[in-house]
Amino acid sequence: QVQVVESGGGLVQPGGSLRLSCTASGSRFSFAAMGWYRQAPGKQRDLVARIFGGDSRNYAGSVKGRFTISGDYAKNTVYLQMNSLIPEDTAVYYCYVVSAGTTYWGQGTQVTVSS
Repeated sequence: QVQVVESGGGLVQPGGSLRLSCTASGSRFSFAAMGWYRQAPGKQRDLVARIFGGDSRNYAGSVKGRFTISGDYAKNTVYLQMNSLIPEDTAVYYCYVVSAGTTYWGQGTQVTVSS
């Protein structure tokens, strides 16, 4: 069974930074993709950033230039460096991985941007 565990959320002031980490384990196969979604209260879950096909990356338009996704494949870990945070970034951030055609999700970590 694949397990996905996130860490690094918390409360930060506008303009601040946070780094999320996500480690996946339990798969006999390599991970085809890893990334982050987020869901704010009353809104749908949206893609924030993903890394796939080795080192290809996608970002949501709202985070381009502020967030950076990176991966440590030896550790099956993906990171999301979030800079210049704004209140609109407040959400639960969910990590996901794709292994052998199946998507696995973490439990989510809360990010709150507020003064």
